[in-house]
Amino acid sequence: MKACFLGLGYIGLPTAIIAAKMGGIDVTGVDINPRVVDMTNRGELHIVEPGIGEMLREVVQAGKLRAATAPEVSDAYFVVVPTPFKGDHMPDISYVEAATRSVIPLLKEGDLFVIESTSPVGTTEQMSDLIFSERPDLKGKIHIAYCPERVLPGNVIYELVHNDRVIGGIDEASTDKAVEFYAHFVKGDLHRTNSRTAEMCKLTENSSRDVQIAFANELSMICDKAGINVWELIALANRHPRVNILQPGCGVGGHCIAVDPYFITAMFPEESKIIAAAREINNYKSRWATERVKNAMLRFELDRKRRPVVAMMGLAFKPDIDDLRESPAKRIAMDVMQSCNNADILVVEPNIAQHNVFKLTDYREAYEKADIVVYLTGHTSFRELPWRDDKVILDFCGIFKK
Repeated sequence: MKACFLGLGYIGLPTAIIAAKMGGIDVTGVDINPRVVDMTNRGELHIVEPGIGEMLREVVQAGKLRAATAPEVSDAYFVVVPTPFKGDHMPDISYVEAATRSVIPLLKEGDLFVIESTSPVGTTEQMSDLIFSERPDLKGKIHIAYCPERVLPGNVIYELVHNDRVIGGIDEASTDKAVEFYAHFVKGDLHRTNSRTAEMCKLTENSSRDVQIAFANELSMICDKAGINVWELIALANRHPRVNILQPGCGVGGHCIAVDPYFITAMFPEESKIIAAAREINNYKSRWATERVKNAMLRFELDRKRRPVVAMMGLAFKPDIDDLRESPAKRIAMDVMQSCNNADILVVEPNIAQHNVFKLTDYREAYEKADIVVYLTGHTSFRELPWRDDKVILDFCGIFKK
């Protein structure tokens, strides 16, 4: 079997590698970025993801995976491209459509076409209509399905293999064909449904997480005003057998939880009040954290009669990864720098070597030099740094839980 994965990002590339390694499938990975294609063909990982680099080298050397800038004739095609939002948080499926159009000339009887990209309800049917409008000869002769990914960055290998998958075809035969493919490398259960339910399932999972995080973030702001240690409070409340409050942070980021709820609120604005409110709370938490940093800087300057050196610790949207997509930490660092004319601000992100906007500083050096230390992302390396009473420490991610 030959498979073509369109999109070699944080999900597409690991999935392609796993399919080649564990499924024994001949894989072509497609990306419009020539640098990504070149690195992949050299067996070099262009993302940070534990354990996947060695596996990439192995499947490239074995000839099981190669990268290209355009799709090639295959038996199965997988769309794993970004689905951002545009103006007023409206879903943008233009990348999914472009990927679909690129394979329409290659499709043949018996082929499988699967969308993995997070998509608004009805997208799979919409792409199905597009395919058949261009290739009416394929009507009833190919299989089209939707199967959302369920992975945690930093643990992608295990989760791609062991997590359950929800697979929904445009018809029963399409569902069966997609289940047959994923069974090559997924050890978790494969749950059959229709494409609309599968699309909504992905959006529901991440919207649920967003609502739960919003509760924790709102609680953290209440506790700050009340003079209560929110970390201690949550630990105590979670001793209740039916309570499981999540951990607050400086907002919510990433390509899923910070984006997917908008796919629901855009289509069902009158029915999604709680989901919309959660998005507002989590976005506000970033603005609240920014103001806390600015106020700490102003108090320091008034008390010490000099400008403080401020260390912004972390840019990634979650610990121990290099993914900055929709990151509240990055947004806060940018806002603070702009308000202070980029003066006396040290930006730290140990998981990337360089950034085209920020000049990065080693976390140990930044901590030593800083008067104000702002923890935005809970990277493991930060936890080796001790609490120091001679510094103003703003801990938005629970580095120093007590």
